[in-house]
Parts: sequence; C-alpha cells; structure tokens
Amino acid sequence: MTSSFEQAKDRLVELIQRNCDRADYLAIRLEKSEATDILLRGGKIETLSEGISLGGHVRACYKGGWGFASFNTLESLASRVEEAILAAHLVGDDETLLASIEAVQASLVLPLTGTDPRQISISRKKDLCSHYADILQSVDDRITTTSVRYGDVTQQVLLATSDGTLIEQSWSDMEMRYAATARNGETVQTGRETTGSRRAYEDLENLDDQVREAAQRAVEALALPAVRGNNYQVVIDPILTGLFVHEAFGHLSEADMTYENPDLMEVMTLGRRFGPDFLQIFDGAAPEGHRGSYFYDDEGTPASTTQLIKDGVLVGRLHSRETAGKLEEAPTGNARCLNYHYSPLVRMTNTWIERGTTPVKDLFSDIKEGVYARNWLGGMTNGEMFTFTAGEAWMIRNGELAEPVRDVTLSGNVFRTLGDIEAIGDDFYWDESGGCGKGGQNGLPVGCGGPSLRIRNVVVGGEALE
Repeated sequence: MTSSFEQAKDRLVELIQRNCDRADYLAIRLEKSEATDILLRGGKIETLSEGISLGGHVRACYKGGWGFASFNTLESLASRVEEAILAAHLVGDDETLLASIEAVQASLVLPLTGTDPRQISISRKKDLCSHYADILQSVDDRITTTSVRYGDVTQQVLLATSDGTLIEQSWSDMEMRYAATARNGETVQTGRETTGSRRAYEDLENLDDQVREAAQRAVEALALPAVRGNNYQVVIDPILTGLFVHEAFGHLSEADMTYENPDLMEVMTLGRRFGPDFLQIFDGAAPEGHRGSYFYDDEGTPASTTQLIKDGVLVGRLHSRETAGKLEEAPTGNARCLNYHYSPLVRMTNTWIERGTTPVKDLFSDIKEGVYARNWLGGMTNGEMFTFTAGEAWMIRNGELAEPVRDVTLSGNVFRTLGDIEAIGDDFYWDESGGCGKGGQNGLPVGCGGPSLRIRNVVVGGEALE
C-alpha cells in the first residue's frame, strides 16, 4: 500500500462514488499506524518491538444489514468494496436508519504539548522501563515479581463516506504500566499504577516516586490487617470515582447495549432518577488533552460533550449514527474502533462526574465507622453489578482516618449506589490510565475523572465477621 494518503484520497473517493448507489451507506477507512511495545518481567525483556501497520476497512449498509471487509493493499480495495456490499445485501432485510450528520472535509492533527514518541529511540524507551524495573525491585527483598510495560501508537486515519465526508486525522497515544508483588509466607500483595498520555513523551518520564510508592504499598500491605467485611459508609478518592463512573455506569450508557435489550432499555429510561439532585455525569471527546479526546469519531460525527445524568436524572446516552437513528435521538460522536481490523462500536471517550461543593475533609465528618478507599487494583462489572478492589484503604472512626487495612473490595448495584451518594467533594482529578475493552477491541484509550465521593451502604468485602 502506498504510504501517501494524498495519493490514496482520489482512489477512495472514486470507489465511493462508483458504488454508492449499490448501498444505503458506504464508508472506507484507511489507516497507517506506528507502534512500540516493551515488556519487562523481573527486569528481563520479554517483548521489545516496533512496527508499522498499513491497512483499512470497508463498511457497507443495505436495508439495515452491514457488510465489512478489511484490506492491506490498495490494489485489493475494489474487491473488498464488492465483498462488503454483497455481504450487506445478504443480511439486509429491514430499513437502514442512520442519524444524519453534516458532510465534512478536513485534515486535523491532535496537537502534542511535548515530544512525539516517534522521536524517541526504542533504546531510550527500553532504558526507561529498565530504570523503573530497578526501582520496583530495590524497594524490599520481599518483592518477588515486577513488571513494567510501555506502549505507544501513532495513528493516521483517512475516512471517506458516501455522505460526502472526507476526514484525515492523526494522533499519538502513550501508556506506561508497572506493578510489584510482595510475598511474606502465604500473604501476597500487589501494588500497581498506570500512566497514559496523548500529549507528550515527557508525561511518562520522571515517575520514580510513583513507581517506588507502588512497590512500597505492596510491601506495607503485607503487615496490614484485612478489613472486616460489612456494609459501611465509604469515602472514595477521585481515581476510584473515575473507575466507578466508567465501568459501572458508562457502559450502561452506550446505546448499543440498550436498544436491543428491552429489559435494560426499560431500566435506562430517559427522565428516570438515579441519584441525588447534585449529581452530574458527562461523557465527551470534546474536552482537549485527554486520552479519549479527538475531533471526529470513526463515522465522521464531530466530537461533543454529552450530559448523561443531570441533577440526578438520566437525560442522555452515547450513540453511533445507527443507534441514534433507531432511537430517534441525536448522534453524539461515540462510534470508535480500535484499528482497521474492527468496525466502530459505541464507546465511551472521557467520562466524568462533575466536581461537587463539599470540602473533602467534611466528607469524613459524622462517619462513626467507615472505610476510605484510594486508587484501584482491579475490578469487574456484570450488568448492573460491580466489584472493585482498592489499591489502598483506611478505616474511618468518629470522622477521622484510623488504621490502614487491606483486601478491600467494594461491591454493589450501580443504580442503588448512585442513589446512595451522600456528598460530592470539591476536588477533581483526571485519570489518564484507562484502556477500555468491548467486543474484542481491548485497550481503547479513554479518560476518567471525578471528585471524591461519600456513599452509604456499600458492601465492603474482607475477612468475614465472627
């Protein structure tokens, strides 16, 4: 495939024009990406690679049925267009409903504020990973396992559609993950962190303190008592708030999760109250500088900011053109694909709970016995239910932080938990560590944000009550 998008534009437009009367909708996405992947485990290199990927895909819609074909050479593109259209004709038996958008012709670059990762040698990136691995291992002899993973990808995408859209976009994304596991007899504890950026390679440098703290958390947790399992008033920090709003609520706001599920659609009825009147939740790619930020989604819909909950009431959801068309709502610019091997799905971008008015110190007041949880180690969701493991935690006694505890898991029903929010802090933090998975497309960059929250009646797992 030629690497010149300028040379490819005319070819894409010509094929679209020649075949647009054979489908209700036709789109060709051409993509060039450059990526680095480095993995050190126990200080030893397991992965050290750089690669360039060139390819694209064709999407055709006819009578509501979709056809898809991917390609790696422009010479095969005409055949792939034919395959996608034929597939759409084979499955289409209804009506094509796509929300209308304005045709756009633009060439855009998501700006960096510092050094482009492509200007950094793989040797320098590997040395940074080795430096962090050495820090993790040096903290304590009880550190038994360490891992450091660096990844970056720079993508250049050209999108042409039968609606007349022709958009070229490019951006860079970077991520650093590091973890240390400590063991003392049968007790095993892990500390981990992830840092990501779409702004500058420098954002992944000079993290020595954070790396050391991750390992120290693992070691210190070995001697901590496990929390007593019970229902508690809980205060969570902004990082856990971001995880909660993304995992537990955000996925339920993706319209492709609801429009073919009558039960979920009934639950997610616009106008239904889910939280207190001071709760505001948003998602959007329009805010600049975050890992879920861009100008146009992978259907050519402009980035926007969508309010999902206003004053505690569900007022919006996230859409592709198809889900917006079927639900007779406005498209939101949330159709995203990981790369050219996949079709766009409805995906979150940057999801956040708005800052509140309660001073953070006041979130702890009047709590006779509760739990303060910070950061996260992992989590899972299953429909309305969620379980998250905190990275650090302390007991709250008589409105003050008391002894630290370990093995803190927070569980509940997302809708009940939203309703149990008692206060929202006046702090706020953007967590750029997110890599979202859905439909086999794992690691899509997203941003999460929020303030500290106080929530009543949270199920906290740990040691069983005697």
